[in-house]
Amino acid sequence: MTDNSKAWALTVLRVVVGIVFLKHGWMKVFTFGLHGVTGMLTMLHIPFPPVSAFVLTWVEFLGGLALILGVGTRVAAALLAFDMLVAVLKVHLKNGFFLPMGYEFALTLLAANICLLLAGAGATSIDRILQKKQPA
Repeated sequence: MTDNSKAWALTVLRVVVGIVFLKHGWMKVFTFGLHGVTGMLTMLHIPFPPVSAFVLTWVEFLGGLALILGVGTRVAAALLAFDMLVAVLKVHLKNGFFLPMGYEFALTLLAANICLLLAGAGATSIDRILQKKQPA
């Protein structure tokens, strides 16, 4: 695999993972609302549920958007990886591996975000444009 094809592979991964998180964040903002997310986090015994609900909702919504655009990719991926680590440990692990309640999907998203954190945005992104504009 060439460096160029690896860069495009990262772009595909970044955009698709970004869409998943944007949609999940959208659902938290416009369907559940902060009150609904706070209630869920309260039942899961997550500390400071109102604050955690606000952070979770906006990390998923804005983090997903950031991944799609490729801006702040590594930061967004780190935050989303932490989000998925908590989801695996606090929500899905007790339900076994397989969906619908198991941890397989959250684990996959955790791994994808770790890849983006380590490798960066890929072939086409705002991050790459900004990187090229910086003096050597």
